[in-house]
Amino acid sequence: MKALILVDLENEWIDPNSNYYVGDISKSLEKMNNLIDFCRKNWDKIIFVRHIEKGSEFAFVENSRNVEIIDSLHKLPQDFLISKYKISPFYETNLVEELAWIQEIIVGWILTNLCVRSLIQDAYDRDFVITVIKDCCITKSKEIQEFTFRDLKETREEINFIDLSEFLQVTKEF
Repeated sequence: MKALILVDLENEWIDPNSNYYVGDISKSLEKMNNLIDFCRKNWDKIIFVRHIEKGSEFAFVENSRNVEIIDSLHKLPQDFLISKYKISPFYETNLVEELAWIQEIIVGWILTNLCVRSLIQDAYDRDFVITVIKDCCITKSKEIQEFTFRDLKETREEINFIDLSEFLQVTKEF
């Protein structure tokens, strides 16, 4: 069984007034929606993870519009939503329980070098088969993005790093 895990696709990242603004990600959101739609037809679980900073009054503020999932994403009521308060989506959340019957996870999104990386590392240590959709991951610079993928691949060879088009093609063949 497989699950798609979408990390930190929150309004904070697309709010031009936020210190965490990553710019125009509309093309990435389009790709993400294509992946969500594909996975919804073919797999059991879609899990959205959002970050909340406890006690913050400036960023990722609990119960604020900026910690809501980006409106244009194809999130449905039956999708799972996990709120995390630290970098790792596994830390003090119910993610382990949600993945109880899952062997393979597809991951990506914001920020590749921080929360996405943390998810990948923690999932790897729990023996999940992991596929990272590279062109559906976002970080502050191309250099950081490339370094993160290269470092993870060199230290965890079993992880599959591919672009969305290749993933859709390979997955349709099986």
